[in-house]
Formats: sequence, structure tokens, C-alpha cells
Amino acid sequence: MNLEDRSKYEAEDIQVLEGLEAVRKRPGMYIGSTALEGLHHLVYEVVDNSIDEAMSGYCDLIEITLEEGNIVRVVDNGRGIPIESHPKVNRPAVEVVMTTLHAGGKFGGEGYKVSGGLHGVGVSVVNALAEWLEVRVAWKDGQMYRQRYERGVPVTELEEEGERSDDCTGTIIRFKPDALIFDDLNFKYKILAQRFKELAYLNSGITIRFIDERGEEKVENEYCFEGGIISFVKDLNRNKDPLFPDPIYIEEEGESYEAEIAIQYNQGFNDNIFTFANNINTREGGTHLSGFKSALTRTVNDYARSKNFLKEDDDNLKGEDIREGLMAIVSVKLEDPQFEGQTKTKLGNSEIRGFVDSVVSRHLKIFLEEHPREAKQIVEKAFKAAQARRAAAKARDLTRRKNALTSTALPGKLADCSSREREESELYIVEGDSAGGSAKQGRDRGFQAILPLRGKILNVEKARLNKILNNKEIRALITAIGTGVGEDFDLENLRYGKVIIMTDADVDGAHIRTLLLTFFYRYMRPLIEESRIFIAQPPLYKVKIGRKEEYAYNDRALNQILQENNSSRASIQRYKGLGEMNPDQLWDTTMNPENRVLLEVEIEDAILADETFTTLMGDKVSPRRDFIQEHAHEVENLDI
Repeated sequence: MNLEDRSKYEAEDIQVLEGLEAVRKRPGMYIGSTALEGLHHLVYEVVDNSIDEAMSGYCDLIEITLEEGNIVRVVDNGRGIPIESHPKVNRPAVEVVMTTLHAGGKFGGEGYKVSGGLHGVGVSVVNALAEWLEVRVAWKDGQMYRQRYERGVPVTELEEEGERSDDCTGTIIRFKPDALIFDDLNFKYKILAQRFKELAYLNSGITIRFIDERGEEKVENEYCFEGGIISFVKDLNRNKDPLFPDPIYIEEEGESYEAEIAIQYNQGFNDNIFTFANNINTREGGTHLSGFKSALTRTVNDYARSKNFLKEDDDNLKGEDIREGLMAIVSVKLEDPQFEGQTKTKLGNSEIRGFVDSVVSRHLKIFLEEHPREAKQIVEKAFKAAQARRAAAKARDLTRRKNALTSTALPGKLADCSSREREESELYIVEGDSAGGSAKQGRDRGFQAILPLRGKILNVEKARLNKILNNKEIRALITAIGTGVGEDFDLENLRYGKVIIMTDADVDGAHIRTLLLTFFYRYMRPLIEESRIFIAQPPLYKVKIGRKEEYAYNDRALNQILQENNSSRASIQRYKGLGEMNPDQLWDTTMNPENRVLLEVEIEDAILADETFTTLMGDKVSPRRDFIQEHAHEVENLDI
């Protein structure tokens, strides 16, 4: 690190915009929610500050530790937050950063040229939502400084701790989330690890060390990828049979923008484009995604025509054809990113669309001309996708309805509800006719509809849309839900506020549930994103002790019931399937809104979700076997 450059980052580079008062009153406005996503967002905000240091060239090591009690510790070897008195408020700059919204080196000045942007409300929000937070700075004067805060309020002055132990500067932030704010303080290691792995891919050469000290055995992972996003795409495609071994790599730096893109096709039928802006995962896309898609479609079509793959009278290939089997990372960096929403899920800068479009068009054209074999593979795959799309259009017509609520074209096996109010109605997808019969008799006909499925639906991970739409059970499912699928999906046509998967609590039931979730994730993903998909939890056991009856949803609950009662008098019935319950029992335990347990299906991380479905439902056996062995204990310990 250049110590002379470090001296340019001073207290006056920290600009004060406004105070901190509203954060604790309305935390969702700043971190999205007070559920698990918001809890993790606290860690991301602290780590993103260290990444901003790395992007500016002053940091190459970040260490994150989850300590006992769900305490988080983040250490970097950057320049350290300035400790001198801020000229406007006559308080240490580090205290200003920790206690004032939108105070930092990102707001003009020379602190940072590129950062996560103004919607990253930063470490002050972490401080406000923490029971306590301690910051320690190894400053360039050779001293260590420390200050402690409780719920955003300084409880000590900035104190000098003594000399630094080495020549490096840097920042150490340690905090505990506030149990008064968050529903659950239990960080998910895998979700956090995925984010840190992403950051290491996006910033080649930076080392991110992640340690979990909460369990009986310490877990530690270190991420450093010299190959950057090329390695990222290869990793994402590792179980998907790539068309060619090396990704297409595009990189260009303009006056105000940078674009870095990696593209690799696989033998699958789904496209996955993951976009980032200043290292922020823009999972809703934005202008950089639009520019990428338009350039890809136009450039491949132009190449196909120039090489006579497309004849003069042929229609152009559609974007969805060209994107079939695509795995891509689109990463842009810009000085003044404008994100839509506080949690930075969509990039809004209009000018970046043209920049990405131009960069991709120019570089991809050169690649296709210089690599005719790979170019031919891409075009041929797109042609097959186009043929399947035209076949799917015919099959899709069978599932369309003139009016989402009044059409008479509903599947015959559907027992519809009488309500036409979407938000109060529910669709139960039930495994088999036997369980379907019990559910139809036990339900509340006013708002609960039942759709029994015969056997296991098609594994959509291994099929194109035309084959999927020719599957009788899937057609019935699409028609009942009403939204259409894929490119035709329209949430406005959703007929039911909740779609509930209700299968047996055995291996076959779990397989059917996974098949259905794969279908929803690949072709009706907005239903999951809008919190419309749920999983019913039928009991595994009925325990009868004298005249008293209780239901247990797992072995742990059964043991607890037996411990709390006279187990010698207990009569235990294990349900092999939903069909073994009479209609009243099914209503009481699984369908009655006052008693039932529903699990909401969420996408915690899109990249992890894609990898999981590929692993579970793809062609390769060994990754699936490894996954099942690794996660078997989680099912045994599931608390319901």
C-alpha cells in the first residue's frame, strides 16, 4: 500500500448530510426488513465499506468472524476511518461516520471515486440497529483508537489505546444486532459465505476470510480468485455441461464507467444472467442488464445473417432463443450509481445501458468472427431453442384463458372455491387422488381450492418449454394458477393469493415437492419473489393418551409429547400419507388457518438457489449425492 496516497484521505473528506433518528423507528426503510435478509444486510454494509477501500486500491485483506452470541467482527487492512476532528461539527470523523446517516467519503470529495452508492446507508444504520458496536482504528499516526456505541449513541469518547502492532492501518468493527429490532439473530453461514465468495470473484486478487466460531467446531473459508469473474462463471457452470471450456471475457474501461463481462453457454435450457454494479448484486437487473441483452441479441443475429445461417426471408432469432443455456456475469462500475430501492436491487442509470450495449456489441462481434466453432455452437443452440419456442407457442395456447377469474376452461380435476377475491383464496396442490379426496371433503369451500396431481410431474430442469407444456399435469397447474409461464407470465392474472404445496411427509412426497418448486422457480419465479408459494406441514404422528389427542410434526415433537405425558399409556399412529387422515383430521392439522403450519418459500440468494436446483434435478449424480449427505442432518433437526 502506498502510504503517501493514504494521507489524501482526511477528516474533511467526510461530508455530513443528515441525522440518524428515524432508523430505529422504521428499520425496514433502510435495510429492507427486520427478518433474516435485513439481519444479513447489516454485515453486508460493513463489509461493503471494506470493499470500497479495496476498489480504491488501499485494501487487499478482509476478515469476517461470527463469534459466539451472533456477534460480528469485520477487520480490513485499509486506510482506517479518519479519527481527526471533523471541521463542521467539531467531533471525531469516525464518530460522525458512525452516528450520521449519509456521512462518509462517498459523497463527493476525494474519499472514494467508486463505491456502493448513495443508497448504501452505511455503517451508521448498522450502529443504530445494533445493541452495541465497537470501532477500532489503526490510524496512520501509529496509534490505535477505540470508541463504543449502544443503539447508535456513543457511550465513550474516542480513546487512544496505544501503539499499533504493525505498519498497517485499518478498521475493526465489532457489533451485536439488537434483539429488540430483529426477529432472529441467527446468521446463516452459507448465505453470508455466498456473498463473500461473490465479492472475491468480482474483485480479483482480494482475499476474504470468513470464520464461524459459533459451533462446536470452528468453520473457516478463504476466498481469493485471480481469475475473477471468468472463474465465477466456470464455477456456476461446473454441473451444467458447458458448450465450450473457456468463457468469453469482455472488459473495457471508459472515462466514467467500467464493464467486465463473462459469458459461457451450457447444455441446459435456462438462462442465468447475474448482474452487479459496484459489487452490489442487482438481483432485479436494471439498465446494465438491458444493454447486455439488446447487444447479445443483435450481435448474434447479425453474425447468423452474415454467415448465411439466417436466410433473407427468415425471422430474426428472439432474445430468449439466444439466451437459452446462457450463464453470464455482468459487472459494471460507475462513479455515481443510482439504485432503485434502499437495498440496491436495480440499477437505474440510463447512460450505462448504451455503454454496456456498445462494449458487448464490439467485443462479441470480434469473438464470433475469430472463434467460428464456438460461434456455430451458439447459433445452432439458438436455432433449436427457436424451434422449441414455436412448438411451445402451440402448446401454450391450450393453457391460456380469456378471463382469469370466470373462464370455464379450468381443468376438470380442480375443485375450485366460491370466492373470487384473490387475496383471500388459496390453491392446494395435493399429491394423488386419495389425498385430494380427503382435502376436497375437509376444506373450506368458500376460499380453498384443491388441485390433485397424479404421480410426479415432469422434471423441468431436463426439458424445454414445449415438452413441459405438453405434460398434462403441468398444463392443469398452469391453467389453474392463471398467470401463464416464462415470457408470458403475468402476475395480474393470478387467481389465488396463496399457492400451497401439500404432499406426503415421506421421500416420494419430498421428491414431488422438489419437482414442483423447480417448476415454480424456473417458470413462475415471481410467485416465489412475491411470497405466494407455501408448503403445508402435515403431522407425522397422532398421539392418543387416554381421551387426549395430540399431533407431532417430527420426531423431536413426538419425543417431547411422550416426555410430558405418561408414555406407557400412549397410542402412536404414524401417518404414511395424507390419504390416511380423514377429512376432519386433515382440516384440523393442515388446512385450518387457525391451527396449520405453513412454510413460506423464499429465495434467499438467487445464485445459491440456481445451484441447488441444478444439483438436485440436473443430470449429474455425484453432486446430488454429496448434497444429500451434507444436508441430511438439517432435515433431522428441522424445528416446526
